[in-house]
Amino acid sequence: MIHFPRTRQINRRAFLKRAGAWGLSALALSALPGCGAARRAMASEDTRRRYARAQELGMREIAEQRLHHGSGRFINPFMEGEHGGLGRVLRWKLFSRNRFKDRYAEETVRPIDLDWRPFREQGDCAVMFLRHSSVLIRDLDRVLLVDPIFSGLFWFDDFSPIRSGLERMPAPDHVLLTHGHYDHLDVRSLRSLDPATHVITPLGYEEILEDAGMAHHTQLDWYQGFRDRGLEVLLLPCHHWTMRNPFTGPNRNLWGSYLIRGASGRTVFLSGDAAWFDRYEEIGREFDVDLAVFNLGAYEPRWFMAQSHINPEETVKAFRAPRARRLLVVHWGAFRLGDEPVHLPPLDIRREMEKAGLSDRLVHLDPGGTTTV
Repeated sequence: MIHFPRTRQINRRAFLKRAGAWGLSALALSALPGCGAARRAMASEDTRRRYARAQELGMREIAEQRLHHGSGRFINPFMEGEHGGLGRVLRWKLFSRNRFKDRYAEETVRPIDLDWRPFREQGDCAVMFLRHSSVLIRDLDRVLLVDPIFSGLFWFDDFSPIRSGLERMPAPDHVLLTHGHYDHLDVRSLRSLDPATHVITPLGYEEILEDAGMAHHTQLDWYQGFRDRGLEVLLLPCHHWTMRNPFTGPNRNLWGSYLIRGASGRTVFLSGDAAWFDRYEEIGREFDVDLAVFNLGAYEPRWFMAQSHINPEETVKAFRAPRARRLLVVHWGAFRLGDEPVHLPPLDIRREMEKAGLSDRLVHLDPGGTTTV
């Protein structure tokens, strides 16, 4: 049995203590010549120009014209301004009212005992919601593992630890990483895999993968793909960002969604972390999606999270736009990264899908559960 030690829940005092060292250093760096307001103003003006140009183009044209490529970093062409920095984080953690606190008593730790039989045996294409945003897809005899995080995350409580069965996980043929945030690119989980495993990422992650011992990897730009005997993995744009080091700043690496067209004939769309944008219908015009897997979690408070993550109402809009047949939501149940309790996203999406008359299109899986496509 794999043992995952529990860690203490973050509070304001703990947050300040842990954030103090790197936070003060980051603030000091921002005051250095060339790192302050002038550079941010130039970056913002460049971002606004790219945003204005992107409004006139489809996503493929945006990718072809490389509007998301900047000087030494990538740029989100679907956002007019810049993502906020440490000041917004501190405002959220220290001075923002949390309307969900009274519901935290409802949160319970639910260990996962993994049952691999449904995943191995049901249908030509099966999808398992492992935990958080970790998803496994079996397409005929190929297995894809998305954003693996098998254990804890820093000082956050883990509400869905894997208690048993991880050692029997089918060896993935391909690992897909959507972006570099630590709850999606977990080096410890990568190191637990066979180092010969093929890893597919957006651009810019070669150094991290090689440090993790994963030498076999393919990097994709938006609308680039990888093929393996009838299986196609395509990287698509999305409205998000990424950062692993506050000293070097955000968007040194690319991010994206994935479209998987299987040799089984089934098509799965994986949103990755994404804020709402009005481009999902472009995916529906080009691709026939059987199952849309959207990341739904860490969406409250909206003033802080709307730039990064969709909420339940927006998820319904995003699901309807590409005319996908069924919806599955992940990115919940393990770590409380937003204000909402970890068990709330599936309850909220069920309510919103009922309001839209789409209850029969919603697939609910608890962590560890499997569905066929």
